[in-house]
Amino acid sequence: MPVKIDDAGRRSVEAEIEVPGTPEEVWQAIATGPGISAWFVPSEVEERVGGAVVCNFGPGMESLSTITAWEPPHRFVAESRDDLGSDDPTVATEWSVRARSGDTCVVRVVHSWFMDNDAWDEQYEGHTYGWLSFFHVLRAYLTHFRGRPGASFQVVGSAPEPKEAAWAALTEPLGLAAAAAGQRVATPAGAPPLAGIVEWAGQPAWPEELLIRLDDPAPGLAHLVPHPMGGQIIFTTRFYLYGEDAAAAVARAEPAWQAWMSARFPMPAEACAAD
Repeated sequence: MPVKIDDAGRRSVEAEIEVPGTPEEVWQAIATGPGISAWFVPSEVEERVGGAVVCNFGPGMESLSTITAWEPPHRFVAESRDDLGSDDPTVATEWSVRARSGDTCVVRVVHSWFMDNDAWDEQYEGHTYGWLSFFHVLRAYLTHFRGRPGASFQVVGSAPEPKEAAWAALTEPLGLAAAAAGQRVATPAGAPPLAGIVEWAGQPAWPEELLIRLDDPAPGLAHLVPHPMGGQIIFTTRFYLYGEDAAAAVARAEPAWQAWMSARFPMPAEACAAD
C-alpha cells in the first residue's frame, strides 16, 4: 500500500476490512488483551489513556506502545517506536470501528509518523500487508468463534530461499500444497494433526499463505505464512484453538508440531546446537 503524505508532512499507511459483529463485539476483539490474543499474538492492554499495550511476537520480541486516545467502542490510538535506530520515528497507530447495516463493522488501522525522508516507508508498507493478512484471521474468528475462550501457540522454522521453493517444502509433506479457499484439507500419517477447511489462500502480493478453520486438533484456526529474513525463509505457523478445552488441546498439539518443525526446518540456532 503506498505511503500517503499530507500537507503537514505526516506520512501514513492504512488497511481495513469488514467483519461481522456489533461495534461492542468488534471492540472486544481489537481493544482488549484476551480479544487481541484470540486472533493476533498474545497481548495485554491497559484499557485507558496512558495505558500500555504489549504484544508478544515470541521470545525477546515484545512490542510496547502507550495509549493516547481511548473512545470505546469506536476508536483508540497508541504510540510506539520500533527502537531500531536513533532515527526511527514515533508511530501513532489508530484503530477505528465503524458500524454498517446488517450487523457488520469496518475495522480500520492507520499507522502515521512524521519524517522528512522515505527511510521508513518500505517498512510500514510491509506492516500494511501484514495487517491485511491478520485481518483475515480476525474476520474468521469473529465469524466462527466470536467471544469463545481460547488458547494459542506458534511454531517457527527456517529454510533456504527462494520463498516459493521453501513454501513447497513446508506444505507438500503436510498435504497442503496447492490448497485453495473452500477446500477441505488434512495432514497425512506421520505429520502432526491438522484438518479443516481453507478460509484464505493468500493475496496477490503474498500468495504463499494459508488460513485454515480447524476441527482437528480442536475447533480453531491455523495461520501459516513464510517471511524472508536474513537470507532465509522463516515459517511461522500460529494455532488459535477455542472452547473450554482449548488449553488442553494446545498442550496435546504443541509438542508434536514443535518436534516436527524442528526436525525438518530447524532455526539456525537449533541447527548449530545439533552440530
